[in-house]
Amino acid sequence: MKKIVNVKLGKHVKIFDFVNLYGCKIGDNTKIGAFVEIQKGVIIGKNCKISSHSFICEGVIIEDNVFVGHNVTFINDKYPRAIDGKGRMIEDGGWKIEKTVVKKGASIGSSATILCGVRIGKHSIVGAGAVVSKNVPANSIVVGNPAKLVRKNIKL
Repeated sequence: MKKIVNVKLGKHVKIFDFVNLYGCKIGDNTKIGAFVEIQKGVIIGKNCKISSHSFICEGVIIEDNVFVGHNVTFINDKYPRAIDGKGRMIEDGGWKIEKTVVKKGASIGSSATILCGVRIGKHSIVGAGAVVSKNVPANSIVVGNPAKLVRKNIKL
């Protein structure tokens, strides 16, 4: 079962089963694995691979040629809450969306968590299981929780 609502798809996009897409834009030749959710306002560039079980929330921009490993989670709210100060359920739009950008050619390892408001630099690598809470420089590798820089100026 696929749920695709108000989505702009580029040419030759491959979408596997059990995917929820709504209000997003996906570029040419991108591949979306099974059990992925991509929310409204998300922009994914050309030639990307989004692996299974990943969650890409509102406020995320992924540029061209990006790899997102299995079970990667993006977060878009620094202070998430279910209810407000008066005990009422917080409805859609009742929080501040923080923009996150993944630059061209970056790779994000499986089970990484990307906190909101960060920029993952061009051609950088985020190690599997990392928790990214700060900007990642271009052409670098970060690993761990919290993610720490382990290598700069990597060559492709």
